[in-house]
Parts: sequence; structure tokens; C-alpha cells
Amino acid sequence: MFAPSILSADHGNLMADIRKVRKAEYLHIDVMDGHFVPEITIGPRVVKAIKRYLEEENVRQRLDAHLMVTNPGLQIDKFVLSGADIITVHAEVTGHLHRLLGRIRELGAMAGVALNPATPLSFIEEVVEDLDLLLIMTVNPGYGGQSFIPTMLPKIERASRLLKKENPHAILEVDGGVNVNNVSLIVDAGAELLVAGSAVFNSDPEKSLEDLRRAAKGEPKE
Repeated sequence: MFAPSILSADHGNLMADIRKVRKAEYLHIDVMDGHFVPEITIGPRVVKAIKRYLEEENVRQRLDAHLMVTNPGLQIDKFVLSGADIITVHAEVTGHLHRLLGRIRELGAMAGVALNPATPLSFIEEVVEDLDLLLIMTVNPGYGGQSFIPTMLPKIERASRLLKKENPHAILEVDGGVNVNNVSLIVDAGAELLVAGSAVFNSDPEKSLEDLRRAAKGEPKE
């Protein structure tokens, strides 16, 4: 499954770019606060507009909101009420991860946790049964277009084994530098949901997405 990241889309023609990836199962929304990461991106109002557009176009696509913010507890309600189907918070920014996951689920959204490249899996061992999604960052968050960190492949494998053992219903997501050259390796390591930004939106999004699907299965480009 794929989640094109609109961080790399043309924000002057955002809905037009979103229309080009309507066949993707998810749409990844990077929320940055200028504090946890240097950049500032979009907020709940944009999520609400995207949700309204998808409903009007009868597009069945889950909104995957990745909160790269210092105080996610202040934002969770706003993004769920705006239409986000998945809320992912970073383990690095809170001492009350269990509470945040519970709040996300209480509001009716799927609860995810993201781990930066240097953050060990031990950060989520005590809440793994409360996860709907685990996001492994394969670049240091904050900017689009970065290169995949190859040493993250063993971490993806370990995360996959952990979820299969402790919470097989949770989705393993990978974000950062995913492209046609490495996507099959990432899938083989155990990733189920792949975030791709520049690899999708830097050319023809519809064709790029199909190329990624084929590459993930080990098939050549058409």
C-alpha cells in the first residue's frame, strides 16, 4: 500500500495534484510546527478542505496525518475533527505516549507512533499493543527529497518481527527516501505502507505511483 506525501506536491495546485494520486490507498499529510522540525507546513483547515474534496469526489482514501510537532496533545483533537483517519505522533516528544494513543482512539481515529532514525524500538515496547500503526522514519524528518538511510533496513526488519509477535494487526509504515530503486528492499524487510513524496510528485504522479507499485513487486517499469 502507498501513501503519497503531499509535502512534495504543488501547494499552489494542491487539489489538482491530489486528484492525480486518487488511486493510492492513503494520503500522507506531514504536519510540521517549525519547532520539532525546522519547517512549518499545513494545519487542520487544509486537512478539512482535503477531506471535503475527497468526499465530494467520492474518493475512498484515508488521510494519514503525521504530526511532527512538539506538543501533539494540543493538536490531536483538531486534526481528527478535521477528518484525519490516522494520527501519528512522535515517541521522542512526549512522556505520556500511552495517554496520547488512548485519546486518538477515543476520538475514533487510528493511533500511530513514529520513530526517528536514531530512536530505538524500545521506545514503543510498552505500548506496542496499543498501536494501530508504527512509522519507521528512514530519513531525519523535516525536509522532503532526502535519501533513504540504508542502515534502517535492519530496523524495519526488527520492527516487523516485533509487530508480528506482539500486535499483528498493526500496520508497519516506512517514510523517507522511498523510490523505485529501493522500494522492493523495504517491502522485503517487512514494510506494509510506504510513504513517497518526491518519487511521486516530481514527475507524472499517476505514472510514478504505478511504477512504485510494480517495483515493490519486483516487476520492471512499463
